[in-house]
Amino acid sequence: GTVKFIFQPAEEGAPLGEEGGAGLMIKEGALGDPVPNAIFGLHVWPEPVGTVGYRSGPLMAASDWLGITIKGKQTHGAQPWGGVDPIVVASQVVLGLQTIASRQINVGKVPAIITIGMIQGGNRGNIIPDSVVMQGTVRTFDEEMRADIKMRIQRTAESIARSAGATAVVDFGTGNNPVTYNDPALTERMTPTLQRVLGADNVHQIDLVMPSEDFSLFQQKVPGMFFFLGGVPKGQDPATAAKNHSPNFFVDEGALPVGVKALVNLTVDYLRGKQ
Repeated sequence: GTVKFIFQPAEEGAPLGEEGGAGLMIKEGALGDPVPNAIFGLHVWPEPVGTVGYRSGPLMAASDWLGITIKGKQTHGAQPWGGVDPIVVASQVVLGLQTIASRQINVGKVPAIITIGMIQGGNRGNIIPDSVVMQGTVRTFDEEMRADIKMRIQRTAESIARSAGATAVVDFGTGNNPVTYNDPALTERMTPTLQRVLGADNVHQIDLVMPSEDFSLFQQKVPGMFFFLGGVPKGQDPATAAKNHSPNFFVDEGALPVGVKALVNLTVDYLRGKQ
């Protein structure tokens, strides 16, 4: 058989308005001739070094970039009645958005998260600005719920803004990631390989994970299996270890040979047709 090695840049996403990561690689032919029958990938994770975590079916959430611009009317801070305060409206929108997941969506089915992580507006303490810009992220595991939440976000932002005489422009951007979905048949077939190579006690199923991964774009084209590689040093509690994207995140280099062994043996066993 044939093995393709994919060295992917910009996994965390290209700058807004640009292309990058898995999407651009697919566009440029990374999954072209020869077309793969299966794809395997891993990501370092705050679990004990020497272990891997996996899950059949949905593993990581779909992610959608969220941008909301609240447009009001600028006025003096001492004369708020002369304008429309977009800061107050933006505050109400943030609170309103939190009721979508907590009160409007059946998160007993699968989890969903709406987070506003950035708010910018104004440049002087005594001036009510004309606009406020917010950015955030939406995480879901179900396409129907994903579309429903987007509708509710738009309705909530526009309705709250309109009630105050302002307007809201909602944008979900481009380059968003679908759910990272491990093909059940492939996962069932190849999990014994991980158990054989790493030891059954070092291979465990994990819960749904809310971060997203553009490996999911490869999985839309090819049946895939994605798993997590433990990198927390021995003797350190994974529960208190710094998480991915923390400035204190630290990976034990002992994870490197574990990851190599896992991927190499998955590849060889798949090509040999082992169960």
